[in-house]
Amino acid sequence: MRILVAHIAHRAGISFVLITLLLVVTPSLCNAEKRDTCKYSPLITIRTNTLYDAFLIPNIGAELQIARGWSVQLDWLYTWFSSDRRHRYWQGYGGYLTLKKYFDFPEWITDAPLIGHHVGFYITGLTYDLEWGGKGYQAAKFGFGGGVEYGYSCRVSRNMKLDFTLGLGFQDGEYKEYEPSNDHYNHYVWLATKKRHWWGPTKLEASLAWFIGGKKKTNKTKSIDTIENIGTIDSIETNRKGGGL
Repeated sequence: MRILVAHIAHRAGISFVLITLLLVVTPSLCNAEKRDTCKYSPLITIRTNTLYDAFLIPNIGAELQIARGWSVQLDWLYTWFSSDRRHRYWQGYGGYLTLKKYFDFPEWITDAPLIGHHVGFYITGLTYDLEWGGKGYQAAKFGFGGGVEYGYSCRVSRNMKLDFTLGLGFQDGEYKEYEPSNDHYNHYVWLATKKRHWWGPTKLEASLAWFIGGKKKTNKTKSIDTIENIGTIDSIETNRKGGGL
């Protein structure tokens, strides 16, 4: 199990560094779709965290704009892989609830929601059962936590954006350590019950999000100018007929 934990920590560390670099570099690369996006004002995104997907943890989330610059996001993850014969368990489920504040609205997007730099506050609940042929760790009851986050979102197409986020906070909960017995009945031996009080990174996100809903904006200024011009022409014609000119 130590090898498994070390491997996960190593991959998580690499992901943490990559997300940090992306948060620095991405803002300068997000102007490619400016002409298309200025016509749309989406209100909801459906999303998946690709980092969880890479670790075989299916997940889905939704973000709803509740005011200009503000949104609420709900994420849910669930994985349930197991093999009693080989003593392999990769199980867990839980979620995040996040309140976000977006700070900047690029000039090239009219009324641009859910795009740009953002910060947020989140709470989380999680339960799990992890074993890889040796000692296992099981949190039968939900452990809860929370924290603050910073991220950056940019469009990559008309209906899609990338969202990179780092979250720092705490995670509490109770878990049991166990190991498989040597009998032929797939029994497990309880070793200890421990408390987890973790402070540090508790959220790491590189999500693909799809915009749904919203509405398409029209260029009202051009129509108004056209109407004004028509009115001016009609006025000139009237004056000519009445002898005003």
